[in-house]
Amino acid sequence: MSNLEELIQKVADLIRQSEKVIVFTGAGVSTESGIPDFRSPGGVWQKYNPEDFYYQKFISSEESREKYWKMSREFYEPLKNAQPNAAHRSIVELEKMGKLDCVITQNVDNLHQRAGNSPEKVIELHGTAISVSCLTCRKKYAREEIQSRLLRGVRVPKCDQCGGILKPDTVSFGQSMPPRETEEAFHRARNCDLMIVIGSSLAVQPAAAIPLEARESGAKLVIINRDPTYHDSYADVVIHGSAGEVMSKILNRLKGG
Repeated sequence: MSNLEELIQKVADLIRQSEKVIVFTGAGVSTESGIPDFRSPGGVWQKYNPEDFYYQKFISSEESREKYWKMSREFYEPLKNAQPNAAHRSIVELEKMGKLDCVITQNVDNLHQRAGNSPEKVIELHGTAISVSCLTCRKKYAREEIQSRLLRGVRVPKCDQCGGILKPDTVSFGQSMPPRETEEAFHRARNCDLMIVIGSSLAVQPAAAIPLEARESGAKLVIINRDPTYHDSYADVVIHGSAGEVMSKILNRLKGG
């Protein structure tokens, strides 16, 4: 048995022994569906300056909003066309097996829900890109509706109810994490028996502290990521590889394949 196969077996055994499994997902899961990663070489932040998109700048500057919507218009197309991949499908299988407590995700693409995970089991730490809200009257819009305005040439869409500033329901730089979701994620982490991190470099705080919260509360920690992460030394099992490929192998092993 190769070293990788031994690690796959170890993770399968940990899942078998666990009752409350939390899966924590990051950009590495989305990129395998063709959604560009903001931080990686060639990512969005090499094309745009993230400082232009700080929340305070967005709400105070029409010019900043125009730049933001230009970026958002481009980013939304691959996100809209993306399909769930093998990693998403494997997480759905964990739910069907009755093992999954919840998915805590840094991703904003709604792919966990589209793959078949129960929406109430998905905690979105950084919000969602599939809806837009007015910052004044809180009216909600489907992102698709706003995209059609942008494609018709509208540079800075405004609320048609009160004329207020519209913003996708994602967490921007300088904007607080959603309190309810953050609190829920830490609470769940303290009460799980296994945390599986998939496709996150665990570089962005406070989200990156959630797996450590689980570990410190007595849970086992598994990290699956292409590259080393800041928390590898705390993990019981570390596998460097493709999210979809590794998760498919783990699920096959779980099913006796």
